[in-house]
Amino acid sequence: MVRRRIVEDPVSRLAIWSQRLALFSLAATFVAVIIVRSGALDIVPALSTLAGALFLAVIAILLAFVAGIFIWRDGLGGLRHAVAAVLIGLALIAYPAYLGLRAYQLPAIYDVTTDPIDPPQFDAIARLRPRDANPIVYQGLYAAELQRAAYPDIEPDDTTAPPQQAFDIAMKVITKRRWRIVDARPPQEAGATRGSDPRAPQDGVPRDGIIEAVARSLILGFPEDVVVRIRPTGDGTRIDVRSASRYGRNDLGSNAARIRDLISDIDDILTGPEDEEEPPKKPTRPTQPPARGRSVRR
Repeated sequence: MVRRRIVEDPVSRLAIWSQRLALFSLAATFVAVIIVRSGALDIVPALSTLAGALFLAVIAILLAFVAGIFIWRDGLGGLRHAVAAVLIGLALIAYPAYLGLRAYQLPAIYDVTTDPIDPPQFDAIARLRPRDANPIVYQGLYAAELQRAAYPDIEPDDTTAPPQQAFDIAMKVITKRRWRIVDARPPQEAGATRGSDPRAPQDGVPRDGIIEAVARSLILGFPEDVVVRIRPTGDGTRIDVRSASRYGRNDLGSNAARIRDLISDIDDILTGPEDEEEPPKKPTRPTQPPARGRSVRR
């Protein structure tokens, strides 16, 4: 009996290494995202780790293309490894490439507010910000002009609701979004007694309601600070919102989207139909079985 030997085509070593490098970059990216979100390292080394992992993904793609040339020319095996490396690498760099495109299209601002002339101020959050974060002071009229050109719909929310109701609804929406509330001061009308609160209004001056909270970006979990100001007006309330990123010179539109969604959610509750209270039901008496009488024999 003659045994036939099956000779397999040699496999391209570049294809194998491109797949290995792509898998390593996938694991490194996953670990880097966990490090960034957990805050185990400072922001600069954490982002450097993530950038290094994405750079390895690009190298894996280049190696896969070079391996494809040798596979086509010399008839080597390993096409499956090269294709896997390209798919993994493209999956890793697709979202960063999209963010880079948005950074090119959007203005380089990181602080967005509905009131550029008198923006709501960070008070409690200002004491929590690290030194390497962006400045807490608003960037000024130049940033306001860039914001107006890019996000013309970011405007104050004027409502006829009373200030306390607007404050309660804003707190409800922020709590539902699971933002970390740092400080919350309800509005007070003019002439309210000071009591034990040193920040209460005096001399007939009303106090604005203030809510300071910290939101997180979707994937990397970057902290982004938000302050909501509830200001009484003659016929209702004016709601102003300010959202600022702690890191980076371009927020990629996240702050404007956050303000837009927050005001929209508040308006949906303010303008929604009021829950009609159901009239109390009358208690029903328990039915008693009829009394059993004695049967009369005739």
